Amino acid sequence: MRIPHWQAELKPQPTDLVEAIRHRRGGKLLNLDHVLLWSEPIARGWNIFMKNVRRDLSASAKQRELAICTVALLTGAHYEYHHHAPEFLAAGGQQAELDALALAVKANPRQTVNQDGLGPIERLVVQFAAQMTLDVQVDPALFEQLKPNFNTTELVELTTTIASYNMVARILVALDVTPE
Repeated sequence: MRIPHWQAELKPQPTDLVEAIRHRRGGKLLNLDHVLLWSEPIARGWNIFMKNVRRDLSASAKQRELAICTVALLTGAHYEYHHHAPEFLAAGGQQAELDALALAVKANPRQTVNQDGLGPIERLVVQFAAQMTLDVQVDPALFEQLKPNFNTTELVELTTTIASYNMVARILVALDVTPE
């Protein structure tokens, strides 16, 4: 890591904040938390926002995790992939889909994804995440292909998930945060 690992002795934070993060994480702090806890406003806002993105959305967990894994692979955020590939599998994804994703991101995932091992909706999700991550702009034709497969709320949630994990990836990569 490019900055010191946060410790309460170095930068005290309110107990309620540290405990809220621990609670969201199942009782432990992750390396990313040890970065964010250097700033109380960032850590507090992050904990609330990311809890909602991770646990309270109606969009398919499998599709969201696939999008997060796509962002991770495209940005080189190994930490993000390390944590979210198992979440993808737990949400009903298959290892063959992760293998196909790895091959797809080596090609040009901005364009049509034709990777065997990914279904038609998964291909659209990968392409959508790739365009948002690499270009920011999303091809209107791609968005029109997404619309019949997701309701408006799901589109907003999938888009927000991709945007959120681009933010996460940029912090992880810039500060060289490694998996636990």
